[in-house]
Amino acid sequence: MGIGNLTELTAADSTGVNAMLTAVCQELGVRTVLTTEVIPWARGAVRELDVARRLMHHAVTGRTIPKGVDDRLVTIKDPEVLTYSEQELRALQAEITDPNFRIFADRDGITVLNSERFVRGTNIQEIFEQLDVDDAKHAFYLGKELARASLAVTLGKTYRQEGALSWGYLTPADDARAEHVRLTERPKHTRERERP
Repeated sequence: MGIGNLTELTAADSTGVNAMLTAVCQELGVRTVLTTEVIPWARGAVRELDVARRLMHHAVTGRTIPKGVDDRLVTIKDPEVLTYSEQELRALQAEITDPNFRIFADRDGITVLNSERFVRGTNIQEIFEQLDVDDAKHAFYLGKELARASLAVTLGKTYRQEGALSWGYLTPADDARAEHVRLTERPKHTRERERP
């Protein structure tokens, strides 16, 4: 069966299309399929079909639903999103004694906190402006993390500071090098810097 014809000619993410087509093939007893990875949104189709064939074989032979066994084909939205309530984050902030920022994201926005600040919002530029960061290295780090947190909010994904977002079978391994920029002193206020 030529699965590639449908994935290549359907303007939709191929993971779901391949999963459904593989389920149909498994039900019908089709044992040979052909796929391609020519169009950009079908890149990875061969790996997707490999995951899908194993998942659908398990479901059909085990007479069960193809859920809760292997989530590698869930690439855009996460099956579950880890979130913390504002009350939990405020309790965490009360325990923090250092100036390092912690970043959290949930379906409604992004929270950045340290021992002195608790900033919540949806616009990362506005959040950043409230953090009073003047060190370029720290600003770059926070900008990158805020962009990743914003993407997680937009797509309904779990955000872990310094961790890769989950993209199912496409998820890169977390970088072994810590990117964290540790602050050793509290930022000086603008007025103090302007004094002669």
